[in-house]
Parts: sequence; C-alpha cells; structure tokens
Amino acid sequence: MKITWLGHSAFRLETAKSVILIDPFFTGNPGFEGNDRKDAVKGVTHILLTHGHGDHVGDTGAIARETGAVVLANADLAAWLGHHHGLDRLEMGNTGGTIALDGFSATFVNALHSSASITSDGVSHSLGNANGLMLHFEDEPGLLHMGDTDIFSDMALINELHRPEIGIVPIGDRFTMGGAVAALACRRFFSFAKVLPCHYGTFPIIDQTADAFLEAMEDDAKNVAVPKSGESVVV
Repeated sequence: MKITWLGHSAFRLETAKSVILIDPFFTGNPGFEGNDRKDAVKGVTHILLTHGHGDHVGDTGAIARETGAVVLANADLAAWLGHHHGLDRLEMGNTGGTIALDGFSATFVNALHSSASITSDGVSHSLGNANGLMLHFEDEPGLLHMGDTDIFSDMALINELHRPEIGIVPIGDRFTMGGAVAALACRRFFSFAKVLPCHYGTFPIIDQTADAFLEAMEDDAKNVAVPKSGESVVV
C-alpha cells in the first residue's frame, strides 16, 4: 500500500484494487499547496469521509463528479452530499456499521468530535456523528484513520475488534488531541506497526510540527513516519 499525505487530514491510498482519498480538503488547504491536483485525484475509485466539517469534506463534490468515485460517509452526510452536490454514487452507514467495497471494507468507529456545515444563510446543520474509519484490505495491512478525535478508553475495544496495523492520528491540539495525548492513545490502546500524524501545520492556531508527538512517543517514535505534504510511505 502506498500512502500519500496531502496536508491536514487528507490522504491518498493506493492499493492493489483501489485508489482511495480520505477527507480530500484541497481548495483552501495551505497544507495542499505545491501538490498537483491532477496527480492527487488520478484514478480515484473511492472517497471516504470521517465527518462533515469543511476541512474534511473539502473538494469531495467536485472530485466525485470528475472521477465517478464512490463516496462513503455517514448517513446524514451522505444524504447532504446527494441533495446539495447532486452525488448519486453514495455508500452510507453509521457508527458500528461495515460496508464492503472493491477489495476492502470500511467500518465506522467512534470519534469524539462534532460534525456540521453552515449554509450561506448562517444556519448550522448537523451532519451526523463524527467517526474514525477502520479499513480492512484483502492483501494489505489494516488501517485506522481516527478522524478528528480526543482520546477515549474505548479505543482499546476498537483495537481488540480490528487490530489495525497502521494508524493515522490527529495531533494538532485545539480541535483534536495534542501531541502528548495522541501519543498516549497510540501507546496505551494500540499496537501500530506504522503511525502517520495529521491535522497539524495547516493553520496558525494548531500545532505546526509533529515534535511534541514524536517526543511523547518515546521508544515507539521509531514506528512514526512524518512525511512532508505530497510525500508517500509504502507499507
């Protein structure tokens, strides 16, 4: 599996059967600057969304229309995308549910966060619960994208049920766990072979580096990959 960070929480996964974008926030994302959008969306088969905030839904509508990719999201967010963006290749689920796709499955797991969108009239619309996404592949290691979240003790249950080998972990503080707490979550509740931090360095009000996370990971820092935006990790 080839994993490319595209800034903030956006990732491109290339597997034997699929090309997956998770939370494709490109337009307005300082962390995406310098990347080639054509390369980022080339061959995309699936778009997976953790929750409904604009810095995660991002360019989903445009990319889905351009590529014909299937979009997976919680039921409220999927219905919103169908109504407001005209998308019809939608897979909807909710916390605890698993959806089988081409060469992999996606399970909606808990995350401690919010999920909403504000329309042009200033009204905030709830878009279901925030989730993490647990991906099981036929021939690649299992991957957990935590979405936006704080630490919570039932992370231990997620690990017991799914045994993810790769963890994508928010570390930027203010809106998610900070680096020290994110490291505690990884070390106490999971046994990741590879960890990729995200949701940092994008905006001035969140942490700008992964330094605090790496320091708190202590001996487990050897399992952390910190690519620059646009760089890839092969696992």
